[in-house]
Amino acid sequence: MVYHSSFVDDDGITKACGCPLLPLKTHIKGPAPASDPDKADIVDEAITFFRANVFFKNFRVKSTADKLLIYLTFYINIALKRLEGCRTLAVGTKAIINLGLEKVPVPGEPGFPFPGLFTPPESQEEADKGGNKWKTAQLCIQS
Repeated sequence: MVYHSSFVDDDGITKACGCPLLPLKTHIKGPAPASDPDKADIVDEAITFFRANVFFKNFRVKSTADKLLIYLTFYINIALKRLEGCRTLAVGTKAIINLGLEKVPVPGEPGFPFPGLFTPPESQEEADKGGNKWKTAQLCIQS
């Protein structure tokens, strides 16, 4: 059974490139609103559902939060591959920090992993907000 996000209510949620800017538990200031520290956020869901969701070839998107869940699952997979050859905590930490420092393509740019999942930005402001969202997601996974 595929696990879907519990963030299904799209009303009142700001979006960048069709991706919801959901609340995050983080101390880093960004475009996403702060989350209640006692509640699970989208990153917690992605980590919790990762092991089950990676086994499925198809994933029916039920909400825009599911799109973000797919992207975060992909990012967690990349992070785990980077950690694969790391033998110490220091080397692993450096690998994840370097991953977070890499340029992240936004939807519509070459190199974005899911060209049909999110819409290209309609303006530079939306591209900047979306770019910050992808970067915020990376930084939250690191902490």
